[in-house]
Amino acid sequence: MNHKKSFWGGVITGVLAAALIVSGVFLGQSVWNLYQSSRTQETAAQNEEDGVSSNSVANAQTMNKLQVLEDTIDRYYLESVDEQTLEKGVYDGLVEALGDPYSTYYSSEELKELQDKTEGIYYGIGAYVGIDADTSLPRLTGIIEGTPAQESGLRAGDLLYKVDGEEVQGLELTQVVSKIKGEEGTSVHLTIIREGATDYLEVDVVRRKVESPTVNQKILDGGIGYIQITEFDTVTLDQFTEALAVCRGSGMKGLILDLRGNPGGNLNTVCDIAREILPKGLIVYTEDKDGKRSEYTCDGTKEMKEPLVVLVDSGSASASEILAGAVKDYGIGTLVGTTTFGKGIVQRIISLSDGSAVKLTVSNYYTPNGNNIHKIGIEPDIEEKFDSEAYYNDGVDNQLNKAIEIMNEKLGSEQ
Repeated sequence: MNHKKSFWGGVITGVLAAALIVSGVFLGQSVWNLYQSSRTQETAAQNEEDGVSSNSVANAQTMNKLQVLEDTIDRYYLESVDEQTLEKGVYDGLVEALGDPYSTYYSSEELKELQDKTEGIYYGIGAYVGIDADTSLPRLTGIIEGTPAQESGLRAGDLLYKVDGEEVQGLELTQVVSKIKGEEGTSVHLTIIREGATDYLEVDVVRRKVESPTVNQKILDGGIGYIQITEFDTVTLDQFTEALAVCRGSGMKGLILDLRGNPGGNLNTVCDIAREILPKGLIVYTEDKDGKRSEYTCDGTKEMKEPLVVLVDSGSASASEILAGAVKDYGIGTLVGTTTFGKGIVQRIISLSDGSAVKLTVSNYYTPNGNNIHKIGIEPDIEEKFDSEAYYNDGVDNQLNKAIEIMNEKLGSEQ
């Protein structure tokens, strides 16, 4: 390896540590002696010089062992290894050792991709992706019109088994999305499980620039407004307020808010949208590891007066559950569908000086009535399971039809 000095400089100035599990590796007597000698002769002096606590993972003994591991890889490993890949593996490994699927290390390039996504522009196929709670497989929760995903025949409800030949079951959502996205004009091969199909479907999709609308709206028969929010990004508030204004300008008598398949997003965004709907009071509150409580409130000046029905399912997670939970606690709307995903924790992205960042779970969140729904979810007021066969064969959305039925009952009772 030709860049060990820069590699280890990056390690020391970056995260400085990793959780490494090594099994079944024969180091060789000379390498082991090197490690033992380094540990006994240098650890104490180096810790004192660096001002690093011996209780920290980032100590001289760890650095020595990492150096030995790199030397061992350099000497014995069959394939060539890129130093930057190894360095990122150190950082990834430290965060992965937390055992938290929502905590992630981002390189500067990955952070830029994440920021582009939250701004509603990215290079990909034009499909919304969530994690199916029953199978731990990625599930396409929606297809954007006029995108490669639609043109390739992909459907909402399709499960992703492989991306470019690699199985993706159990991966974090961000990992799956990063595999699907890529440079404009390149192709991604998807292996699909589709309900009713007798075998896997193999689909090639060419990536291109996608401008992602996060809000869709229309007026249904009887003056019923319908607004779908697919995720809560920085662009979502403006899109939602515009959609709500259009619906009201079209004579909306009641609103169906569709949060099905919405994996969540930005906490501040969902709270801003909640302020367009909720009465005065708490929207949500969080508590960190020290018990510090942060409250997000609504002044009630824009409280929705029209009847409200909210559609939810097992793909409604995180920020979606914050909004749905507040609506249920205040009793201002009826939840229809199936129990939500159950993610009652909050992540924060912390930027590092080299342009990289780490996303960590920093607090629990609670609905206005003090409920933590993590790994529990929110039960709908009226349960209605999705009939995928009717939807894909005949275009019948039985959950939406149930919501329309309930809304008509609400409107009828007001007359």
